[in-house]
Amino acid sequence: MTLLVAAVAATTTVAAAPGGAVNTVHHAARQTKPTVVLVHGAWADTSSWNGESSLLRRAGYTVRAIGNPLQDLTTDAQTVHDFLKSIKGPIVLAGHSYGGSVITNAAQGVDNVKALVYVDAAAPAVGETTAQLSGSTSVLTKGSPADLYDAVPYPNAPSNASALYLKENVFVTKFASSVPHDQAVNLWATQRAATTVAFNTPSKYAAWKTIRSWYFISSGDQIITPASEQKMADRAGSKVTLYKGGSHLTLVSDPTAVTKVIQSAASAVS
Repeated sequence: MTLLVAAVAATTTVAAAPGGAVNTVHHAARQTKPTVVLVHGAWADTSSWNGESSLLRRAGYTVRAIGNPLQDLTTDAQTVHDFLKSIKGPIVLAGHSYGGSVITNAAQGVDNVKALVYVDAAAPAVGETTAQLSGSTSVLTKGSPADLYDAVPYPNAPSNASALYLKENVFVTKFASSVPHDQAVNLWATQRAATTVAFNTPSKYAAWKTIRSWYFISSGDQIITPASEQKMADRAGSKVTLYKGGSHLTLVSDPTAVTKVIQSAASAVS
C-alpha cells in the first residue's frame, strides 16, 4: 500500500482589520511521516536495505539504515538505542534476521518508537537467545558448525568465541536462494561476520510487549523458519504478512513487498 500524504491548505477570511484591510489566515494541515530506521542482520550490512531505502525515500520518508556491529546482542542493541535517541519525532524501527533481536532490545525506553517491523527476523522474549529461535528445521539447526561456517578468531574475543562467516554453498543455496546467482555470490563474498556471542546472548528486553509490531514472513526462509517466525509473531500480537516463496533475503530479491509492510506500519502510527 503506497502512502500518499498531502498538505491541505485552507484559506479563512476574517473580519476587516482597522483601515479596511482584510486579514487572511492560512491553515496547513500536515500528516507527519515517521522516520524509518532499518537494522540489518548477520552476514549482511546496510546495503541489504538499499531497495527499501530507495522506495521509502521516494515516498517521502526520512530513512536511516544503521550499521549493526554483530558482536554482542547487548552492545549491538545499545548502539542502535543511542542512535534512536538522537531522532526527534515518531520512528518506525525495522529489523531483518538477527536485526530483529537487536530492535527488540534497542527500542526499550525510546518512547518515540511507535512501530516495530520484523522482516524474516527473530523477536526474542526476555532470556531467549537468537540461536534458540531459528526453528527445528532450519539449516542452522540441522547442519554442523563445520559444514555451515568458516570460524575465525577476532581481537578481544571472549573465551571460545569466534567470528562466523557462512560458507559459500550455504549462503548461496540456503540463505540467499531467491537472489540471482551472481548477486548471491557477490553478497557471500562481501558478507560481514557475526560472532557466536551475538547469537548466544540472552535478550534483556522484549519491546514488542508494549510497541505495536508487524511481521513479514517468507515461506521460503530456510534460516529462520516460517513456523518459528509465526510463533514469535503470535505471541507479540503482530500483524503478519506471509510472502509466498522468497528466502531469508527476500528484502533483497523483492524490496517492494517488504516496503509495503513498512509503509503499512508507518501509516498506522502516523
